[in-house]
Amino acid sequence: MDLHPIEASEVHARRERVFLVLAGLFLGTLAMLNILGLLRFIKLGEMETLSFGTLTFAVAVGVLPYPLTFLCTDLISELYGQARANAVVWVGVLLNGWVLLILWLGGVLPGFETIDPASSLPAVDSAGRLPVFFEVRKFAFAAVFASMVAYITAQFTDVFMFHFWKRLTKGKHLWLRNNGSTLVSQLVDSSAVILITWWIGGFEAILTDEAPLAVQLGVLILTGYLFKFCFALLDTLPFYWFTSFLSRYLEIDPNAEHAE
Repeated sequence: MDLHPIEASEVHARRERVFLVLAGLFLGTLAMLNILGLLRFIKLGEMETLSFGTLTFAVAVGVLPYPLTFLCTDLISELYGQARANAVVWVGVLLNGWVLLILWLGGVLPGFETIDPASSLPAVDSAGRLPVFFEVRKFAFAAVFASMVAYITAQFTDVFMFHFWKRLTKGKHLWLRNNGSTLVSQLVDSSAVILITWWIGGFEAILTDEAPLAVQLGVLILTGYLFKFCFALLDTLPFYWFTSFLSRYLEIDPNAEHAE
């Protein structure tokens, strides 16, 4: 096989292609969940309580693909080391900034909408709604802002905890660092994204006056965390399989090559 001059060997090229796939899945999923974000909430159920009235269990549609990002960073951490995993996380931060820039630019450039002179914004329709782009833009701005803060804290927590458990167990107990890192970071992520989203007014459609605000926010944090918790446990077997397969395919011994 003829190699490009930048590729030192076939094994090196193979490693870079797999890294590109994992990083691409991570970054593509991140961009998708930020755009989907708060556009719709999925109602998982309700519970009647004597003290707090009706409590609603719901997750934003943007949460659905989120567990995949932690599987990708765990695989990158295991196979390529902490430095590469952190690099991908930083690229994700830049990607969030790029999404915000395009959303802002798309809204300030002149279009074909009728402008309301009083607000200098596009006029609302008979249902009181802005044009579709501006509706999506409003929710996406909120989702990206909330997710950027939660993302930075959660992803770096995930990478740090993964390597903390790896050092502590001397490279053994793969299940522990996979689940231990994700479960801690998911709690950080769920708490941050719910609190920030509430602060910027992203839960107007599902919050009620029946129960104290703190209780409702606590239920939303718990719901999002349990949703991610279940997927974190479910991805243990795929993580084991991919780690075993890719270690052989890429000729990598993670414990030997990334010993710290």
